[in-house]
Amino acid sequence: MRDHVISVDVGTGSARAGVVSSTGRLLARCEHPITLSRPSDEQGEHSSEEIWNACCIAVKAALRQAAIAPSSIAAIGFDATCSLVLRDTEGEPLCLREQDGQRFDTIAWLDHRATAEAAECSELDHPVLIHHGRAMSPEAEIPKLMWLKGHRPDLWARLGYAFDLADFLTWRATGNTARSLCTLTSKWSFFGHTKPGWQKDFLADVGLDDLIFRARLPDEAVSVGHSIGPLSQEGANALGLEAGIAVAAGMVDAYAGALGVLGAADLTHPDSQPIALIGGTSSCLIALNKKPYHGYSIWGPYFEAILPDMWLIEAGQSATGALLNHLLRTHAHGGEPSIDNHRRVIQRILELRAQEGASFGNKINILPDFHGNRSPFADPGLTGTISGLTLDASFDGLCRIYWRACVSIALGLRQILEGLIVDQRGPTRLHLTGGHVKNPLLVELYRDATGCELVVADETDAVLVGTAINAATAAGLYPSLVAAGTAMAAKGRVIAPGANSGNSFERDYRRFLAMQRHRAELNSL
Repeated sequence: MRDHVISVDVGTGSARAGVVSSTGRLLARCEHPITLSRPSDEQGEHSSEEIWNACCIAVKAALRQAAIAPSSIAAIGFDATCSLVLRDTEGEPLCLREQDGQRFDTIAWLDHRATAEAAECSELDHPVLIHHGRAMSPEAEIPKLMWLKGHRPDLWARLGYAFDLADFLTWRATGNTARSLCTLTSKWSFFGHTKPGWQKDFLADVGLDDLIFRARLPDEAVSVGHSIGPLSQEGANALGLEAGIAVAAGMVDAYAGALGVLGAADLTHPDSQPIALIGGTSSCLIALNKKPYHGYSIWGPYFEAILPDMWLIEAGQSATGALLNHLLRTHAHGGEPSIDNHRRVIQRILELRAQEGASFGNKINILPDFHGNRSPFADPGLTGTISGLTLDASFDGLCRIYWRACVSIALGLRQILEGLIVDQRGPTRLHLTGGHVKNPLLVELYRDATGCELVVADETDAVLVGTAINAATAAGLYPSLVAAGTAMAAKGRVIAPGANSGNSFERDYRRFLAMQRHRAELNSL
């Protein structure tokens, strides 16, 4: 009986695969690393062939771990970072650069090489910009494609396909070049709420009037919960599955996480607003509403990017987990940002806080924008700041900086929420998933610094479950995404805000805002 699905999640540094039952139980989870090459601080590149191979290895390992036969699998779904995969007219990798025998044909989501092109887009008076927070991000695909055409005309002349990474994976699995509405609306300036979806006048304005032809982009997109097509025999052989099962439309990784935690939430209650917080290398906040909401630095609203008849809005922080990793990597007592190293620091912070109380590290203040600011300033050029440093180079000194970095991440979240929550009288529930659930400092701070009720999906992997909800619906195991979400979505533990939540961080928040004003003043001189 085909009553299980495979979900695959491709992040910045690895591909993960899960075997998920029709009730949402994650039976197995396996991971395989992928290479992120950094030619410069502003650039990041992957090999799409390596990513596909990592997916295949992870899927086969998950099947073995779960002891599930391929004949029990009804569908497979893919989610991925919004990285840009480039292929030539024959479908072969269009190589940006070669290194150590590896061909890099994929511009990673975090790549900011197209900052100038994004600024050029932002100067336009076009409805597309209203759906990008009135400021195009260099992480979107259109600026990256503008960069390719302007800086690598040799590659542009050979371009035959351009895929969002999730769409590349469904193409490899099926041979079908259909694209997902989830990826096109959020990263390609495609409109889900009008026909035609492509805004050709906008593409012409940014010099990409030939993009649809060159990249073989379709006029229509496939909604989440629907099948791109059947798994091909070639794809089945590579993944260790049976040919013919449904391959669900690809998803943006953060949106899969949102579906995984909000799938069972009441999204229609007028007095509350459940918001998904997907915390990893960066952090995304995602809300779903019946009505569109527009705001500066708020990505969207995107119509039906996940659920039918719902508008999605997104805000985020460009470097959260990446900031904590950076602090470990650059401090003499840090080292590589392994799980064990993070735990070592977190444990010592808990001990020091127990000894010193609220004064622990309070002279250190941080702005966490070490990779620009996505929200609320929509400025990829902003930089981070640390004030209050001394000559303390000890391990405890690292712990103080790490703790205050965690505080700054939570304060940045509070500031974003102030612009994201509108027309609401009741409490805000933050549904947390991703790697941050493993960091007790962030879990505590997300509740206390914001004053929000927190729902923590720490018993499972909500991103994989969200992709499984998509796959189960595409396979017909459920009649709709809502039905699948109700049955399968992660049921997190609720952490109510304490009596002093928010208030105990008022001084920190005032300092945080003051530092932003001082940074703006310095940058203006």
